[in-house]
Amino acid sequence: MWKDLFPEWINENVPQKSSQCPEIPMPELEDYVNLDVVLARAPCENATNVFRLQVNLVVANLLVKNGLDSNDTYREIYVVFIGPCSPMLEIFRCDDQIWHEGNVWIYKPDLRRLKQKILMPVGSCQLASPFAVQGREVWRKYGSSSTSNKSAHKRREAYVTVLHSSESYVCGAISLAQSIILSKSTKDLILLVDNSISQETLHSLKLAGWKIKIIERIRNPHAKRGTYNEWNYSKLRIWQLTEYDKLIFVDADFLFFKNLDHFFVFPQLSAAGNCRHVFNSGIMIIEPSECTFKTLMEKTLTVVSYNGGDQGFLNEVFSWWHRWPAKLNFLKNFQTDESRKYEYPEDAYAMHYLGLKPWMCYKDYDCNWDVLEYRDFPNDLIHAKWWQVYDLMPKELQKYCDLTPEMDTRIRLERQKAKIANFSDGHWKIQVKDPRRLSDSDI
Repeated sequence: MWKDLFPEWINENVPQKSSQCPEIPMPELEDYVNLDVVLARAPCENATNVFRLQVNLVVANLLVKNGLDSNDTYREIYVVFIGPCSPMLEIFRCDDQIWHEGNVWIYKPDLRRLKQKILMPVGSCQLASPFAVQGREVWRKYGSSSTSNKSAHKRREAYVTVLHSSESYVCGAISLAQSIILSKSTKDLILLVDNSISQETLHSLKLAGWKIKIIERIRNPHAKRGTYNEWNYSKLRIWQLTEYDKLIFVDADFLFFKNLDHFFVFPQLSAAGNCRHVFNSGIMIIEPSECTFKTLMEKTLTVVSYNGGDQGFLNEVFSWWHRWPAKLNFLKNFQTDESRKYEYPEDAYAMHYLGLKPWMCYKDYDCNWDVLEYRDFPNDLIHAKWWQVYDLMPKELQKYCDLTPEMDTRIRLERQKAKIANFSDGHWKIQVKDPRRLSDSDI
């Protein structure tokens, strides 16, 4: 069953062993040698069908076994898929397709990338860390050049985020950039923005460390007009950054606590788990490709997101994904476990600030405490970590984290409601000293 390969939760605190994943039967590869072409029928089953994954992995293993020798010397090999459905995008890149007509699909695969993929666990029932040991050498040896060309090629890698439709997350993007720079990253920082961002703000975003690229936003064809998810498919634009070999996408409500540069060794699509057997798209690694972008755009018309947003859509398309440790995407969500309210995950690489964002609160405490429906999210220590980065920002950047009159009014109203409800945590009693506040008194 797919849920066995991609369980909702695994214990990341114990050593991971390959035996923890159910085994997908493979042929005796030694019985199939000196192949120039592999012929297979591509199943059309549901995206989360184990047989579909098995067929694609069998073909991939045969290609690598026959196309690369023990010294990883490359020779040309082709695969022909027969059937109305294409092979899995997660394994066979559309860039490697050399011909398609009717029910015939012919690929000349990039064996370096394919070898990376077959080193991965068959599911997310274990962390993808075994790949980090074996796959790193594959990635280093071949660089990002064609598998038929071993010439040196400097890999281009970057962190990327997207701002569209408003400037409400500009402060988040600035603090994210500052935290990545503080982590001593050597990678580029790329920010995709639409025309909702003013020229003055663009100048400040550049000052924060971002290289700016202007995009046209993409409408979610299944979203209603004026809803929060109407334009969130704009994230798909990251696949058009083909001047880069790999990108780690990060939402603008993240903060880095450690350097993540060594995670660029992982292949598309690697991410941390979310719930059920899906990944959280707040941070993920992708491999830019105009062909993949066009494929994704075509799929937006037929593939319906399980949650109405880009995360649900991407999980439907990249159903075979690779599990990063949760500490790369520590979700600021403590649910009903009161004992965890004040725990700070010391080994976290990055924090995903769910709920009301730090810049939407006073500096004095996490204002999620004051809102009944957000009381799964508060943590004062994690809140304070964000403000430490803010305090290190140049003054001309801090102004983008100022409170608007609407935000200040909302905070004061919520403090008043928390007082009336007499919330036991007592945060509403704290005397606010944040100089950003616009009024000295609560409503």
